[in-house]
Amino acid sequence: MENNNENNGFSYTYSAKEQQELKKIRAKYMSNTESEDKMQRLRRLDRSVTQKAEVIALCLGIIGTLILGFGMSLFMSSLGDAIGLPQTMAMVIGVAVGIVGGALAALAYPAYHAVIKRERAKIAPEIIRLTDELMK
Repeated sequence: MENNNENNGFSYTYSAKEQQELKKIRAKYMSNTESEDKMQRLRRLDRSVTQKAEVIALCLGIIGTLILGFGMSLFMSSLGDAIGLPQTMAMVIGVAVGIVGGALAALAYPAYHAVIKRERAKIAPEIIRLTDELMK
């Protein structure tokens, strides 16, 4: 901070560290397309493909595992009695529910690859364009 004697005011000069902080704060409020360079955009596009596939696969796997667990509980415990089902009926329903849950959980891996393939095909032209520009 320097004292300006000519007009009895103050003028401020910021250090390099403060300048960097100002630039970071300013970048937060600029639109993403203005501040994003081509390499950052390329990384973001590539990451978006795998993130979407991971979310879908995790949801299928978790839901399938929970359904499988419920089927196992019906089959192996007295949960059927608590619900009001006879033991043999609870076992049959438990096996059926368990098979459905296991199949759903098993679909997580193929679903992951299907989503990856579909999303890569969707953004391939943009990725190719960006990589061509960056490799020149």
